[in-house]
Amino acid sequence: MAVRIVETSEFDLDKPTLIEGLPGLGLVGTIAATYLVDKLKMEPLGYIVSEKFPPIATIHNNLPLHPIRLYKSKKHNLIVLVSEFIIPLNSVYSLSEALLEWAVSKKVDKIISLGGIVIRGEQDEVFGIASTLQLVKELNALGIKTIREGATTGVNGVLLAECATRGFPAISLLAEAKQDYMDPKGAAMVIEALKRITNIEIDTTDLVRESIELERKMSEIISKAKESTKHYQKTGDELGHMYG
Repeated sequence: MAVRIVETSEFDLDKPTLIEGLPGLGLVGTIAATYLVDKLKMEPLGYIVSEKFPPIATIHNNLPLHPIRLYKSKKHNLIVLVSEFIIPLNSVYSLSEALLEWAVSKKVDKIISLGGIVIRGEQDEVFGIASTLQLVKELNALGIKTIREGATTGVNGVLLAECATRGFPAISLLAEAKQDYMDPKGAAMVIEALKRITNIEIDTTDLVRESIELERKMSEIISKAKESTKHYQKTGDELGHMYG
């Protein structure tokens, strides 16, 4: 079975924007996409299945769900794709192709991927990649720096390349993110950039608050780990003096 997109409710949107938020660095895309679904009160549109996907179901509010789902908002003329597992390498191309074919058949206006990029300094930048030079100009006009040279991987990369080949409008927004754990601050940053492109009104205060709390907890964990290391080293030194 190839990748199959199953619609479970009426497709009643007119040239909508499709937001892709698959897992990646800092889970930025997943956190941002899930936040959009929740805050915009989006409705289920369908799900995506393949025999190459991990054989799992996720449980939410006591009910099992397909882990890759599509949601819609008629009010915002928006579709959001969320996934609760990392796409296997052997499914990246087939999922990208299926998603683009479906988007074309549904007359989607453009695809916007959300994700993270490794922090180079302070965590304060969102970078953009676009499938056409016109979109590059539009991103720059909105104050979003575009990546002139580099590489991007996974569904995000394959989808962008295929869209560029076909001349289909697609954008990738990549927030600087922490590599070692989930990063709600990066998700908030990427949503703020998304707001400039789509004019969607959504408050990211909860994500910012969550990021502050997460950073506080991580700081405590790191501090305790350092203290434990110092204690271990001190004990080792004392033992060395005793038996050396």
